[in-house]
Amino acid sequence: MRATLQRLWRRLVGPRMLYGWRAADGRWLAHTRISSHTHVEAPERLQIADHVYIGHHNVIDASGGLTLAEGVQITTHCSVLTHSSHQALRLAGRAYWGAADPPGFVRAATHIGAYSFIGPHSVIAPGAHIGRGVLVRAFSYVSGTVQDFAIVAGQPAQVVGDTRQADATWLQQHAGSRGDYDAWAGLRP
Repeated sequence: MRATLQRLWRRLVGPRMLYGWRAADGRWLAHTRISSHTHVEAPERLQIADHVYIGHHNVIDASGGLTLAEGVQITTHCSVLTHSSHQALRLAGRAYWGAADPPGFVRAATHIGAYSFIGPHSVIAPGAHIGRGVLVRAFSYVSGTVQDFAIVAGQPAQVVGDTRQADATWLQQHAGSRGDYDAWAGLRP
């Protein structure tokens, strides 16, 4: 009986993928999927394209301006940030609370380019600019600029490869997909 109740409870309140998203500008993004167990802070500041996937248990902070281009995938247990108070709390102490612009407070727009993949347990720091086709491996901390098609890993994340090289073998074996790949990647002449 207890196991049956636990299964029923998980079914009622467990994470679900919600299909479709209403963008801040009113557009309906029919192919975008966002988990019921992901928190989107300041959705009115989120610039999001269609075909975006955001899995379970993520924090998506758009308060400082966040752009998620077409096809971005954010897996699970990730933080995508546009602000940080890590220094402001120490600098201002009690004066931090209620201050309009405390010293050391960081607010910077973050951008994730088309068809980039953010691996589990990764953190994207405020102001990061991730190019298109980027693969962020699990448990990475990304700050600054990441060039198009980079594979990054580590804390701090460093470039460890190029997704075009990783994709080349598969594309050779599946030549019919080459046109779709070239279309989004901008590789057509």
